[in-house]
Amino acid sequence: MKTIDHIYINGKFVKPRGNEVHNLINPTTKEIIGQVTLGNVKDTQDAIAAAKEAFKTFSKTTVEERGQMLQRLHDVIMANSDALVLAAVEEYGAPIGATTARLHFAAKNFLYNKEVMEEYEFVKYIGKAKVVLEPLGVIGLITPWNANYTHISTKLAPAIAAGCTVVIKASELSTIQTQLLTECFHEAGIPAGVINFVNGRGDVVGSELTRHPDVAMISFTGSTQVGKIIARDATETMTRLTLELGGKSPSIILDDADFSKAIPLAVMTGFSNSGQACHAGTRLIVPEGRLEEVKNLVKKTVESIKVGNPLENGTFIGPMVSQKQYDTVQRYIKLGIEEGAELVIGGEGNPEGLEHGYFVKPTVFANVTMDMSIAKEEIFGPVLSILTFKTEEEAVDIANNTIYGLSAYISTSNLEKANHIASQIVSGRVLINGLHDEPKAPFGGFKQSGIGREFGAYGLEAYVEPKTILGYDTPEI
Repeated sequence: MKTIDHIYINGKFVKPRGNEVHNLINPTTKEIIGQVTLGNVKDTQDAIAAAKEAFKTFSKTTVEERGQMLQRLHDVIMANSDALVLAAVEEYGAPIGATTARLHFAAKNFLYNKEVMEEYEFVKYIGKAKVVLEPLGVIGLITPWNANYTHISTKLAPAIAAGCTVVIKASELSTIQTQLLTECFHEAGIPAGVINFVNGRGDVVGSELTRHPDVAMISFTGSTQVGKIIARDATETMTRLTLELGGKSPSIILDDADFSKAIPLAVMTGFSNSGQACHAGTRLIVPEGRLEEVKNLVKKTVESIKVGNPLENGTFIGPMVSQKQYDTVQRYIKLGIEEGAELVIGGEGNPEGLEHGYFVKPTVFANVTMDMSIAKEEIFGPVLSILTFKTEEEAVDIANNTIYGLSAYISTSNLEKANHIASQIVSGRVLINGLHDEPKAPFGGFKQSGIGREFGAYGLEAYVEPKTILGYDTPEI
């Protein structure tokens, strides 16, 4: 039983002024594994004040100094990787193999941003003007529970690279992970006040960060619904925003694709991170004349997927993070049946033998139409919808028929055709014939999937503000 009764402000672990206690539950067993005392508005104000004071000197550090800090942040995460991975498996329930890979990516984020920072022109000359890219100020980082380390590093690394100070509000469902990560950052010897952590609820700590006049920017990852609230509240102080929000990503399988490879890949993409991923390809769009073949391949693939203990090798789908998320997924599965979709595999309830945790049956529906809730709304669980098309133009229309636009996937043997279709898809990222990644390329959404971009130079630019200086080379009159 872990008791977390400290937050991290101005380089010190301090008792929060808040007194609300939140239970921490292992989703694999439903057992209470800890308790956290949540911070309140005053705690948040203290953290903002510390960050504001630290910004006065940190904003003037050199690229070399910040590069050394980014290197130390990477190194300390890797030195404590085993403990960090186990904490994430226990508290979140993600399979250990995927968790390990995500932790390594989180650590590398600091090195990627170090490289980007070292190549970035913080001073530019445009005609007669000198343009200085200055750090914004205090940044509020609000992160979700589905990849705690990754989301924190994705936002923190460019903030450090730009010379900004931060107050981090991670999900209270990730408190054990956040505590360990905070201890790592403390060990890295970053100047006091540059990094501050306040555990707390979104409607308390998150809201204060969004409204506070001393916070220059909010970087948020989470649901579109919450993103809209943050955007509304931020208008009062014209707080800058980067919002990475929800998704309902399409996987288009063209008729000339190798279905024996493309369908299993599409299923695994849809079930990524146990289905609790904003970029998951949860709409499988296939040729109408090959629906029966697709259903057979999907069923065979799902039957081969291991659902269970996230500590066991080979497990691909773990439990949902909480009772609330489990109930949400169950509601959508029931709704899909009620709306008339064909249940290919899965369904309501727990998989056999896994009644002790928040496990759901990986579920696939066929004969889904775009007026159904399961085709339109983000479920955030291992639930896929199969839709069919007669022509490639119709496939594109179906893919774009959504309020979201975060990621999209295309499978075809014709690269020219794939790139033509990719140019028509309204999405921040389009992946052709595989799960590719480029950590320095921008990631973010079109439409209601967000505002702004993360990663690489695009991500760094969110944390700086251009100042134009004219007459910088003019002698005194």
